[in-house]
Amino acid sequence: MTIAEAQETVDQWIKNTGIRYFNELTNTAILMEEVGEVARIMSRKYGEQSFKKSDEAVDLADEMADVLFVLICLANQTGIDLTEAMEKNLIKKSIRDADRHKNNEKLK
Repeated sequence: MTIAEAQETVDQWIKNTGIRYFNELTNTAILMEEVGEVARIMSRKYGEQSFKKSDEAVDLADEMADVLFVLICLANQTGIDLTEAMEKNLIKKSIRDADRHKNNEKLK
């Protein structure tokens, strides 16, 4: 699935199943909640915290998909073409960081 296809698929799901988009502020809050759930898993799986019994069945991929879904909702609501935005962002990073990481002693 391309990014454009994902944006269209989410839009159709919202219209057919979700009834309508939550407003942008609500979706921003939901995005923060979902990112927090990813952070919780990461801190337990790769960090120093341990899982509680109630957290052991969590699915990192599913939580990341939740983040992506809400981010796509926000892009759709605000008229952002994520394919175009990503392409521009990669160009920006490529120019800005052309030598930065190569010259970073911490990465050697």
